[in-house]
Amino acid sequence: MRTQVAIIGSGPSGLLLGQLLATIGVETIILERSSREHVLGRVRAGVLEQGTVDLLGEAGAADRLHAEGLQHSGISLAFDGRLHRIDLTGLTGGKHVTVYGQTEVTHDLMDKREAAGLVTVYETANVALHDFGGASPFVTYDKDGATHRIDCDFIAGCDGYHGVSRRSVPASALKTFERQYPFGWLGVLAEVPPADHELIYANHERGFALCSMRSPHRSRYYVQCPADERVEAWSDGRFWDELRRRLPPQTAAAVTTGPSFEKSIAPLRSFVAEPMRFGLLFLVGDAAHIVPPTGAKGLNLAASDVRYLFAGLREFFSERSKAGLDAYSSRALARVWKAVRFSWWMTTMLHRFLETGEFGQRIQEAELDYLVHSKAASTALAENYVGLPY
Repeated sequence: MRTQVAIIGSGPSGLLLGQLLATIGVETIILERSSREHVLGRVRAGVLEQGTVDLLGEAGAADRLHAEGLQHSGISLAFDGRLHRIDLTGLTGGKHVTVYGQTEVTHDLMDKREAAGLVTVYETANVALHDFGGASPFVTYDKDGATHRIDCDFIAGCDGYHGVSRRSVPASALKTFERQYPFGWLGVLAEVPPADHELIYANHERGFALCSMRSPHRSRYYVQCPADERVEAWSDGRFWDELRRRLPPQTAAAVTTGPSFEKSIAPLRSFVAEPMRFGLLFLVGDAAHIVPPTGAKGLNLAASDVRYLFAGLREFFSERSKAGLDAYSSRALARVWKAVRFSWWMTTMLHRFLETGEFGQRIQEAELDYLVHSKAASTALAENYVGLPY
């Protein structure tokens, strides 16, 4: 087989890149190690920057998003027993975010790709990337007892933190930066209305909490927990009790409880791999960087990577110019590091760090108080939250 761009991974970044390339007539094949059902079963973030929404529209995959997505013009910070609202729209000249689950984004892109008859190979094994440092890259994989080969012009590694793409790069060519946080997020999904019409980020002496949603009838809640906590130790009743303890009384009273249909613990880390290009291989999204979910940047960073890579590939295939591809890594990383900083800042401001003790707690309280009473500080948070320009 031969294609112009071999895409490794059928998550949102791989699917979005494939769909954008299809709009300009560039051929792609996507390889995915899991089944279609497994990919759609992943429960992930759902706060989209306007740039991400626009890119999905450019790919022709935003109709359901526009019909069902929830536009949010603000968020609230909960501390000292009260809610303090940050007016995202007012502080950024009219910008907002849209709540629309990553699973739904994936579903829309999958449906679009299948309707166009584009090739995705699921349940592949032993995927290997070859000669991406030379002039004739190719990918091999096993499927149904046979080994297959795909020759291509470029390889896009969109297969996440644990995927084969980054692991295929010689260690000597890669520099990584990492910060492991000493806690995780225990999250539940429940078919109950959200406690508020916007997201609430809570700083409390018992730990961080987040009130989020996927729809007007489906809520997503999180509480900070030790990194070695076991999800089996948390009954629904224990979770709801702990969540309400960490919220202001008015908000706690508005929490509607019910049986959870998904419960998991996510570790928190910051991770960046540099560079993001190795010859004819380009790393995209979680294959190159991970951020704590506190800043709602993971999926949006993957989309911005796709935007830069798509622009470079479009320039190459239409004009035979390599300028955009040569600039891909530096352009993407400039935006990545700003999002890493913002996510780190939000995480350190809102979570309990046992090692900082009472001094650290006082610093958090002072920073939060300054943040909500300073227009300049509130504006800085707002412009980062809605998404910095490309």
